[in-house]
Amino acid sequence: MPQDMSPFTSIDAHMFASQAECFTKLRTLANLSAQDRAKISADAAGLITRMREEDELGLMEVFLAEYGLSTDEGVALMCLAEALLRVPDAETIDALIEDKIAPSDWG
Repeated sequence: MPQDMSPFTSIDAHMFASQAECFTKLRTLANLSAQDRAKISADAAGLITRMREEDELGLMEVFLAEYGLSTDEGVALMCLAEALLRVPDAETIDALIEDKIAPSDWG
């Protein structure tokens, strides 16, 4: 990357690129061999298999069972999680949390 080009300039240049175009460029940049791709795929399949075989519910499963998307609280938490990715500063984060969390029935 040229010194006068910030990472954001590079991101902005690809803002409206198609998903297929981005995937193709990123795959080329990753420069993974067939052996690398096979190992990554096998590792991922192993992780999924182990997760499916576990009897004990994890924290995320328990949390989602309590506050699933079928509840107002679950929808508020999902909206909050998505919005926090785009919030620029702590003050706005605090206001957003107050807006999404305060009206719900957490009892």
